[in-house]
Amino acid sequence: LALLALSLRIAAAAKSPYQQVLQHSRLRGRQHGPNVCAVQKLIGTNRKYFTNCKQWYQRKICGKSTVISYECCPGYEKVPGEKGCPAALPLSNIYETLGVVGSTTTQLYSDRSNLRPEIEGPGSFTIFAPSNEAWASLSAETLDSLVSNVNIELLNALRYHMVNKRVLTDDLKHGTTLNSMYQDLPIQIHHYPNGIVTVNCARLLKADHHATNGVVHVIDKVIATTTNSIQQVIETEDSLETLRAAVAASDLTSLLDSEGQYTLLAPTNEAFEKIPQETLNRILGDPEALRDLLNHHILKSAMCAEAIIAGLTMETLEGTTLDVGCSGEELTLNGKPIIANKDILATNGVVHFVNELLIPDSAKTLFELAQESEVSKSTDFFRQAGLSSHLTGSERVTLLAPVNDVFKDGLPVIDSNMKNLLLNHIVKDQLSSKYLYHGQKLQTLGDKELRVFVYRNNLCIENACIAAHDKRGRFGTLFSVDKMLTPPTGTVMDVLKADHRFSTLVAAIQSAGLTENLNRPGTFTVFAPTNEAFRAMPQGELNKLMGNAKELANILKFHVADEILVSGAVSALVRLKSMQGDKLEVSMKNNVIHINKEPVAESDIMATNGVIYAVNSVLQPQASRPQERGDEPVDPALEIFKQASALSKVSQRNPRLAPVYSRLLARMKNPSG
Repeated sequence: LALLALSLRIAAAAKSPYQQVLQHSRLRGRQHGPNVCAVQKLIGTNRKYFTNCKQWYQRKICGKSTVISYECCPGYEKVPGEKGCPAALPLSNIYETLGVVGSTTTQLYSDRSNLRPEIEGPGSFTIFAPSNEAWASLSAETLDSLVSNVNIELLNALRYHMVNKRVLTDDLKHGTTLNSMYQDLPIQIHHYPNGIVTVNCARLLKADHHATNGVVHVIDKVIATTTNSIQQVIETEDSLETLRAAVAASDLTSLLDSEGQYTLLAPTNEAFEKIPQETLNRILGDPEALRDLLNHHILKSAMCAEAIIAGLTMETLEGTTLDVGCSGEELTLNGKPIIANKDILATNGVVHFVNELLIPDSAKTLFELAQESEVSKSTDFFRQAGLSSHLTGSERVTLLAPVNDVFKDGLPVIDSNMKNLLLNHIVKDQLSSKYLYHGQKLQTLGDKELRVFVYRNNLCIENACIAAHDKRGRFGTLFSVDKMLTPPTGTVMDVLKADHRFSTLVAAIQSAGLTENLNRPGTFTVFAPTNEAFRAMPQGELNKLMGNAKELANILKFHVADEILVSGAVSALVRLKSMQGDKLEVSMKNNVIHINKEPVAESDIMATNGVIYAVNSVLQPQASRPQERGDEPVDPALEIFKQASALSKVSQRNPRLAPVYSRLLARMKNPSG
């Protein structure tokens, strides 16, 4: 396998994508003899593909199963009685080569149209020869119009498949054009990274078959001339009437008429009709939203349907991405088979008709963004509270929307306090999370000030941490958050005094003289023992603690860290330095915060100068380790000796260390000596 990978890397260094895939197929087939290629055949069809590494292991084309067959690589043939395909195909003129590669219908029509003498005679030509199946798939009307006028229509059609020079796959560069031998009309070439090569969106099936007077490539379609730009395609298609008006209103006409290589995913009239009229009117009446909508339907490069054999992500002119894939014969966009008509070729790209409108986030209201994500219950909540206007208007805001799991037990009752709380989930200004910074202050529509906390593994606004990537709409941005926000209502001391669970703690703080500390501006995390925690202490120990202001202050300071840590920032173990000096260890276990391995009773009680965790036990600083002897320092040499048992074995074997070992052993037996 390593040798195969090395071989592939060497091959990839200079070869085109097609040649790289061909090389991989050749390597996979070599155990069957020389010049044998592994080919993937789509089950139930005649469609075959040379295989790349990923396809080889997945055994899928467009999600459908394939079987591996082994065939002669292009340009070679079998010899009876010999392994593999050792013989090169006989070199003959193009007319004879058409028969050799199995394009016998093209050969027949060349004869009928009097093209045969030209492709039998001297010269250097390239012909993209439609396969027999390609000719058979033409409509009866089209085929009849060609063969009924062989000297003009059929001859012109065949000459459009030809180039007046020898062109191999390495010369077929992506996005280039070749001048055909019919009025020099252009043929569009696309050479994709997956090794597929298309000619006017027809796939090369058998490539690089040399002839004495040129080269033959077999393709899977009969190609036709194209003279219309993408804009002209829009103007001539009745089913694109609404798109035509939208393009004109957005001033994109010149772009779609200019040179380039684009893919237009053209929404049909039916696609526009599926959109609620109110939404459609809003977008059509907003030039910026309309332009974003249309740019979201234009890919930056031309993508023919035949080139898509698995899912890939493509960038639009709007700067967004679309997942383009396939399922059997159908093309898919973002996993949905909504492409109704594909591969309408234009001079500057290709058009696929789509029967659903692809509305980008940048053209949506906050309400529309939320309805399509994991915060749909939040939008129902805001709507019931009478706050819909903030989610559908042109106000620049950011919505902090709790995910649906927060409301798994139902929506809370809406009263004036709840409505005010919801207003504090709407931040003034349209923000982006990547520009938020630690300590930043955000103003809400409820006139509260919220703080931003940036942690190693999370970004939080007060106690609510962002649970998904931003969704940036036309005027508002959606932040999905993991819980309901609880804005601070006062200082740490204010919050403790207002909660009857902490009455003993408040008295202790006052007795220890720490009230002023916890009232001043700061960034505290307080692990606050409840009354229950103090009652759990032995009465004598509690009385002793309360009677010693210095010791009490020391214990209380061990419950306070000088930085804010909300629960959403705790995934692994987090160590905080307490104001007493020792470390506090905060961890998460079974979705419950633990402090020094003790579960907390309640998390994230927010204060203007910190955050409070209710704990049902009084935390004790780690006791200092006692020394070996109380009356004198421990002998460092003796300590090292005791801790490193391996030293004894080494020292006994080493003549220089043996006396030292003996003296240390004697001192251990008789410490007073």
